[in-house]
Amino acid sequence: MVSTPIGNLEDITYRAVRTLKEADLVAAEDTRNTRHLLDHFDIHTPMTSYHEFNKLDKAEDLIGRLESGQNIAVVTDAGTPGISDPGWELVRMCLDRSIRVEGIPGPCAAINALVTSGLSTVRFSFEGFLPKDKKELERVLSELKDETRTFVIYEAPHHLVKTLELLLDRLGDRRITLVREMTKLHEEIIPTTLQGALDLYSETDPRGEYVIVLAGKSREEMEQERKAAFEGLSVEEHMKLYLDQGIDKKEAMKKVAADLGVSKRDIYKQLI
Repeated sequence: MVSTPIGNLEDITYRAVRTLKEADLVAAEDTRNTRHLLDHFDIHTPMTSYHEFNKLDKAEDLIGRLESGQNIAVVTDAGTPGISDPGWELVRMCLDRSIRVEGIPGPCAAINALVTSGLSTVRFSFEGFLPKDKKELERVLSELKDETRTFVIYEAPHHLVKTLELLLDRLGDRRITLVREMTKLHEEIIPTTLQGALDLYSETDPRGEYVIVLAGKSREEMEQERKAAFEGLSVEEHMKLYLDQGIDKKEAMKKVAADLGVSKRDIYKQLI
């Protein structure tokens, strides 16, 4: 699994060049695109196509070649294979058949965007491209609403504004960093907010490929929302919410106390 440059060809590693030269075959997402890369580094290894639409059938052919003793280098159009690109299924099949797999480290748009975003890198989630299916999209957005980790999304320019509008509507305004045309001539890192990004692109059209890095929901915000959910309820009504779920009285008092940030003794006093 050979990582290749996102844009700047200087980002390729010596090991990646050597691996591509020594392989018996290069399995490429787009052979026309990869031909430019191979020509640039004077690599003459034969190529075959391995992409989203033939990945399952082609995997059987590649597995057969590997079992016959060939070495195959898998590349995608840019970055690390298997990250929002074909590849992980082939790796799984190889591991199931005890075929050795090597990862050749290198560029990865998600990681590069994350470390240049200025947002927390302690815990993060990679979401890739959001689903096109509406039901699946709503499920993912519902999960992201209360996500506390920083998360990373890929987006094409012609879908960017719609995606930003959707994120603002479902998640509320929050800090984001847009990374545009990574490693290329017009690379741009834009720290802003969801609303700020929409304001920006109301005046100019998005151009180039984008990585959106979003701050997760803060624990302070979650705490405020949790307390707001119980605002206006009497202690008896609050207790009833838990008792109706089949929770015993002692445990219900403990939960009410935690919700309100008081001691269980305080709740007991109000109930007697």
